[in-house]
Amino acid sequence: MIKNINRRNMLSAGVAAGVGAAAGAFGVASVGPARAAVQPKGKIPSTPFKTGHITFLTGPAAVLGEPSLKGHVLAAEEINAEGGLLGKRKIETIKTDEAAGVDTVVKEARRFKLSENVDLLSGVISSGTSPALAPVAEELQLLTLLTDGCTDYVFDRADTKPKYVFRITNIQSADGMTCATAVAQTWPHVKKIAHLHPDYAYGHNAYLHFNLVMDHLISGTESVSVNWPKLGTTDFTPYIPKIIAAQPDILFSSIWGGDYVAFYKQALRYGLYDKMKFASTIAFGVNPSAIGKDHPEGLLVGCHANYYFTYPSGDRWPASAGFVQRYYKRWQEYPNFEAEGAYTALYALKSAVERANMLEGGWPSDEMIIAQLEGLGIEAPSGYIYISPDNHQGYKNTVTGFSKNVPEYPFPVYDPDRVLEFAIRTVSAPPGWPKPTSKNMEDTAAADWIRATWPKPA
Repeated sequence: MIKNINRRNMLSAGVAAGVGAAAGAFGVASVGPARAAVQPKGKIPSTPFKTGHITFLTGPAAVLGEPSLKGHVLAAEEINAEGGLLGKRKIETIKTDEAAGVDTVVKEARRFKLSENVDLLSGVISSGTSPALAPVAEELQLLTLLTDGCTDYVFDRADTKPKYVFRITNIQSADGMTCATAVAQTWPHVKKIAHLHPDYAYGHNAYLHFNLVMDHLISGTESVSVNWPKLGTTDFTPYIPKIIAAQPDILFSSIWGGDYVAFYKQALRYGLYDKMKFASTIAFGVNPSAIGKDHPEGLLVGCHANYYFTYPSGDRWPASAGFVQRYYKRWQEYPNFEAEGAYTALYALKSAVERANMLEGGWPSDEMIIAQLEGLGIEAPSGYIYISPDNHQGYKNTVTGFSKNVPEYPFPVYDPDRVLEFAIRTVSAPPGWPKPTSKNMEDTAAADWIRATWPKPA
């Protein structure tokens, strides 16, 4: 079903021209079961369309990874119920556990293409996996839709001229920038900042972009305690007393998944939340039910600047309400942003395949599918997403919010009255901004954009 853009002004996202071009030819793609069957042109093969899905299936990160697989499976089941892609090719999925490590995952990607003959690679959670995987996917000429693995490094440095690789989720720099912008708007007098981040690409990216934005929005901020636990840490008692002793105004953290669940429960025992404010990029990115009722209210708890299942509300955005209902009916749980990203990715593929078929008939070549993914506008549960032709990055407005217990759910959710949404152009370097030239591998185009264009407070 094609709908007019009416929820968000895409001009504010800085991508109206691209979406307009796509909409002018075909309209905006709508994610979810079709209301009218697509009548394909030409002869369509009935062989399965094979996907290889990569995500965490074991370990603490499975609270993110399992919903990713469930979102993918739900979309595949819905599409297959309509006969498959173009009504003929049913989606089959093989999977691999990202917890096996980067080297193993890269080997699995090669196996998927060379032995399993997959048509599409999807998924990926970790910012450590995606930069290694993207160049291999290009080498294999394997169409790839990253549903996370959102590090700027992928398209800034590892795969600077992507052809086969696309990404649905918001870019990672927008995560730290969204959190910092929300902090500056909510608590403009904070000065002393403590940090707690996983010691790998994502944590360092969050630290860099949060600090840059804070430096440009609030004068006189300083880091008083910086802590780098390893990814997968479950014992935070060596860090919590140190953070409290530094007497910060706020603790900023990018700890995620099962690590965050372990942290907040231990922090409660130390009374940490009574002593400082707290802001996170991704605390509520887990399976929503993984957060207990004991979680404090009033904390700024991000969802990776992406989708949270209660926002936008169903009365404002039916695409979200329908997705949540179908996901809950299928899995008896609520979706997180990983579920929505994986779900949306398959529908983006479906739309590109249908558009390419309309142009050339029969089953389209990868080149034709790629051409339709470039510049595609998607009406997703999270809102409107635009895939930029120049860097294959998906862009959508970013979201964060504050924790609150409400009667409707047995776990805390975003406070309906305290959800913050930012136009993507305000928290992300524009498409086409020059790639970073610094030898510092943690620098990004977004960081250069902030330094070059944002004024500092007087």
